[in-house]
Amino acid sequence: METKPELKAFTICQCCQATCKTIQRLCVFVLCLKAAVVSVGKAPSPGSSAVSEKVRTRLEELDDLEEGSQRELLNLSQQDYANRIEELNQSLKEAWASDQKVKALKIVIQVTQRIWTMCSDPRPLPDSFTVEDVNDTAKETCLNWFFKIASIRELLPRLYVEAAILKCNRFLNKSGIQETLPRLTAMIRGIGDPLVAAYARAYLCRVGMEVAPHLKDSLNRNFFDLLGTFRQISGESVRNQLVLQRVEVPEYLTLYSPAISWILQCIAYRAPEPLLTEMMERCKKLGNNALLLNSVMRAFRPEFVAIRATDFIGMIKDCDEAGFPKHLLFGSLGRSLACADPPESERLTILNEAWKVVTKVRSPQDYINCAEIWVEFTCRHFTKREVNTVLADIIKHMTPDRAFEDAYPQLQSVIRKILTYFHDFSVLFSMERFLPFLDMFQKDSVRVEVCRSIMEVFIKHQVELTRDPVILNAMLHICKTMHDSVNALTLEDEKRSLALLIIGFIRMVSFGRDFEQQLSFCVEARATFCNLEPVLVQLIHTVNQLAMETRRVMGGNHSRKTAAFVRACAAYSFITIPSLSSIFSRLSLYLLSGQVALANQCLSQADAFLKAAVSILPEVPRSISVEGKLRSSESFLLDFINNFLATLLVVPDHPEHGVLYLVRGLLNMVQDYTWEDNSDAKVRVYISALPLLAAMSQETYLYSIPKVDSNETLYGGDPKFLSEINKLCETLIGQILDHLKALGRDEKVAAGSRLIRTSGLTRRQGAVAFSLFGVLLAHGDLRNNKLSQLAVNLWNLSHKHGYCETRISVRTLESIKHQAQQPNMTHLSDTVQRLTLQSRT
Repeated sequence: METKPELKAFTICQCCQATCKTIQRLCVFVLCLKAAVVSVGKAPSPGSSAVSEKVRTRLEELDDLEEGSQRELLNLSQQDYANRIEELNQSLKEAWASDQKVKALKIVIQVTQRIWTMCSDPRPLPDSFTVEDVNDTAKETCLNWFFKIASIRELLPRLYVEAAILKCNRFLNKSGIQETLPRLTAMIRGIGDPLVAAYARAYLCRVGMEVAPHLKDSLNRNFFDLLGTFRQISGESVRNQLVLQRVEVPEYLTLYSPAISWILQCIAYRAPEPLLTEMMERCKKLGNNALLLNSVMRAFRPEFVAIRATDFIGMIKDCDEAGFPKHLLFGSLGRSLACADPPESERLTILNEAWKVVTKVRSPQDYINCAEIWVEFTCRHFTKREVNTVLADIIKHMTPDRAFEDAYPQLQSVIRKILTYFHDFSVLFSMERFLPFLDMFQKDSVRVEVCRSIMEVFIKHQVELTRDPVILNAMLHICKTMHDSVNALTLEDEKRSLALLIIGFIRMVSFGRDFEQQLSFCVEARATFCNLEPVLVQLIHTVNQLAMETRRVMGGNHSRKTAAFVRACAAYSFITIPSLSSIFSRLSLYLLSGQVALANQCLSQADAFLKAAVSILPEVPRSISVEGKLRSSESFLLDFINNFLATLLVVPDHPEHGVLYLVRGLLNMVQDYTWEDNSDAKVRVYISALPLLAAMSQETYLYSIPKVDSNETLYGGDPKFLSEINKLCETLIGQILDHLKALGRDEKVAAGSRLIRTSGLTRRQGAVAFSLFGVLLAHGDLRNNKLSQLAVNLWNLSHKHGYCETRISVRTLESIKHQAQQPNMTHLSDTVQRLTLQSRT
């Protein structure tokens, strides 16, 4: 049943009074059923007579209180009346529960189950049972129920209770349900209030569909009887009562809609198409009753209604406007046409006829409720021209007195329907009234939600890259709206979500070979989205990609113009990176931008990026938040430094800063950095720097950048350069050996004090020693006796306590033996012989 808007301060009509009386009567009937439940299967006793006397007394009291109860309810508001009904309902439950019986509202449902249980003794009753399968005791008990129901004097309680246990007729005779339904249908004719009668018929149809859906005659009889009450609805007595109750006729008629719609839905269930034609003819005979016509359009399949859309429009025109507003009828028709298509030749006529009525609706709320429905029909079958006209009309109706503020849900629905059918954003934004329509969303939260929905559709359906100025200007406006909603109270998840949508837009923007225009767009976007860090990161990546694309187009041979352009790209990144709060984002982007600048032969810019990265290393915190949890930053920092060291191989020394100035600067920062206690990270950086220095001493480097002269070209194997490398290597190895000795001393102190276990220190010492051994083996000249002896000592130290993995040790020895068999590597044979495996003691 639909929920209707609350009517202000109206008193209770005859329907409500009858409902209250029904509930009171049902309370008494529950007591009757209680007495019956107690008495089933038992002989009469003084107790049962007392119960019957109690029931009789209660009925007499109820008759005396009936008039007073009605007076009590006459001046209640709708909410007060609803509260009173709830109080009566609760009282009913408590009265029944106080006797430790089942809840009162379940008693009727339990009737069928009780009879079924009685029939299942001694063998279960099959689902497809016949009357012959029911034993006499069950039949007698079931008949007793119906006799007790028949003793109820009031029509309405007797009708509802008998309908509720209609299914029990199966226990008595084969045609019980088939005979009872017409009788109950006829009983409803005795209800004087047409509204009460309508809902009684709806309930009977519901029960009939549940127990005997094949009996359509009862449904038809109820519907035809309902049609017969329409004259009573428009009669003088009902109208006078409505005036007395201060209820408007349109509001009163809407109360019938759920009941009529339910009856028609039961009739229309799996009904053939000609039945709709018959119903339409009956509507015409009743003078195109608006209430009935509205329910017919809602009940039947949209496909049937859509085919007859033109006929329905003609019938709607002939309806009386006073009783049931025509815009509600067009709303019901529009819902069907949103699900099924009318004939193509009639679509424009249908839209014009419908909109003539919709646009004349004066109430902004009624107007937008109906217009929202027809927007989908317009988008489904017409072009941007018609949709733009509809949007203009909505703006015209909703702008005066800021009526749009009370219609945000409907306006949002309009946007969703447009986005469902228009995925070409060049068409969408070319509608003159689309952006002014968006301007009506002036509540911040709603405006952001609408912009978000537009962005989600754009990212999902925009396949090709775009440079369309119409799209770009509109999307920038929408993205700026989302960005400007961010403040100090915005949650991180919300920021991340908005940033991803804006990033999705940025990735879809491409000006082709017009690289300068692309860079200008990034400059504008940086100023627009400065508060969302992920967007700034994406813009830096976009500009770096733009520089590399320029390099690809020029084949690595920059002209004066393109050289100036890639320097401008580098300047963009260099200016933007410091505004980022994440230290690791800054480090990685400095390094990446330096690599891009180096690839484009911008040596001074590359040098500036790398120096900036080194200068902020002391700012790296010892712990960082990852997915809401604090984690050590060492692993991230070591990964960055290793990547940085690999880049330094191809970076030429600055002529004014001396030999290996970037390497020395990095190592100095590493030395001064405050590492975690009990950490080997610093010496691991030193170990990682040794392969770089070994590679720098080669005559030809492992890799290089085209058109960039590395140190191999600048120094050309100069002995002074090699001497500097050797000195630096000796210094690093000395620092590593000092660390190994310190671990050994700490081990002895710990062992002597017996305060802590020493396995952690020895394990760390062995791991560092084995790492340095691997570096010496791969990059050192083991023909040098001192170096060879150092390697052997490191091997022995790493295996001293047995913490080195045997599998790795065996494979390492096999690899060394294999290398010793190669030409110019025979010097390794002596080293291999001195390397032995030691087990842990």
